[in-house]
Amino acid sequence: MAELRSLWATTAEPGPELGQLTQSVRAHVVVVGAGYTGLSAALHLSEASRDVVVLEAADVGERASGLNGGQVIPGVKHDPDTLEAMFGPDLGPRFVATVASGPDVVFDLIRRHQIACAATRTGWLQPATSVAALEAIGSRVEQWRRRGADVELLSAQQMARLTGSQRYSGGWIDRRGGTVQPLSYVRGLARSVLGLGARLFVRSPAIHLEKQGKEWRVQTPSGSVTAETVLLATDAYTDRLVDPLRRTLIPVPSFQVATEPLPDNLRRTILPEGQSASDTWHLLRYFRIDATGRLVMGSRGTFADVPVAVAARHHYRAVCEIFPQLESIRYDHHWGGLVAMTRDHLPHLHEIAPGLLAGLGYNGRGVAMATLMGRVLADWVLGRARAQLDIPVTALSPIPMHRFNQLGARAAIQYLRALDGLSRLRGRLLPAGSPT
Repeated sequence: MAELRSLWATTAEPGPELGQLTQSVRAHVVVVGAGYTGLSAALHLSEASRDVVVLEAADVGERASGLNGGQVIPGVKHDPDTLEAMFGPDLGPRFVATVASGPDVVFDLIRRHQIACAATRTGWLQPATSVAALEAIGSRVEQWRRRGADVELLSAQQMARLTGSQRYSGGWIDRRGGTVQPLSYVRGLARSVLGLGARLFVRSPAIHLEKQGKEWRVQTPSGSVTAETVLLATDAYTDRLVDPLRRTLIPVPSFQVATEPLPDNLRRTILPEGQSASDTWHLLRYFRIDATGRLVMGSRGTFADVPVAVAARHHYRAVCEIFPQLESIRYDHHWGGLVAMTRDHLPHLHEIAPGLLAGLGYNGRGVAMATLMGRVLADWVLGRARAQLDIPVTALSPIPMHRFNQLGARAAIQYLRALDGLSRLRGRLLPAGSPT
């Protein structure tokens, strides 16, 4: 019987030996959350000789940073022209250039700190599930090309060659993207942070936060940290420590399955050049081949506590739809985590109070964007002017009726799943090449 077992936990590099905070300590900066955001911030601050303490409620990589698909994707959900219209002629182009550079930040850290995480940079594919979706992709490609990005519009034949699937109407390749073993990457960041002198404590959740004069005191069950600056880097696992911050996000479940290692004859034809992919369905499917030769397929999960076979049924169907040649393949890993969604589908950078900063909300692009956000948070602490930061600082804006938003998210997922189902049915009934 299938059980929850993460492929990444099975294949990751070992993490550092860490303990709980059991005393009261002081630092220049305390970071709450030892995921990509928090460890990237701690790493950049430590490189600038700041004394940093990092608090993690679980173990390093036990949550989103060790459970995601490991796709390193440039940009955010919005296209470049849209971002520039949203943020104006000064910040707009700077923000576009910043989000485009996310993979550069990731792979530079991996290179400089010699992080062993099966890193590849062969590009990212967005296959179009219909002719209509391909038309939207054409505009996206043109916008990035105007800004010098190494991107290319692909025909159905080209996409079939790169994916090994006949399912798609075309798409595009963004050669700035890549993949990592996500748990190995976050563990490598943790090792690098420790090597630079920062202190990192696990199983030490921040349970109380208070201002004491010009400093902040963060209390854990067995200790406390006093610092001038607190960085909140908890993303989808943000709790009631700062409740208005929690209410700016909707945590949505994501679930993944991994096959047994593919036979050589199939491995040579499925994603043969090593790209990862995320398609254009409303409930997109993201997939890749890992370093052990397994196909990893991810999509939205379920809010309910259901048996693994039920949670994975859409994923099994997705594999068979995209890769009919894998119809009889077996699956040996199943796992999931939470993704933080924001109302505007953008990452958020906040100053909640003087000395209390937060960066979160990556909408499924957390490997690159969270690493980048950590660097931006560090720049802010190190004295970069707020107006010169490369991600816009916005006021906290809790989602109205937040307590009901999980119900809304469940309904939205079912609605989008129904839309995708109708599109698939239409695609089977209409002649090839018809818009769907």
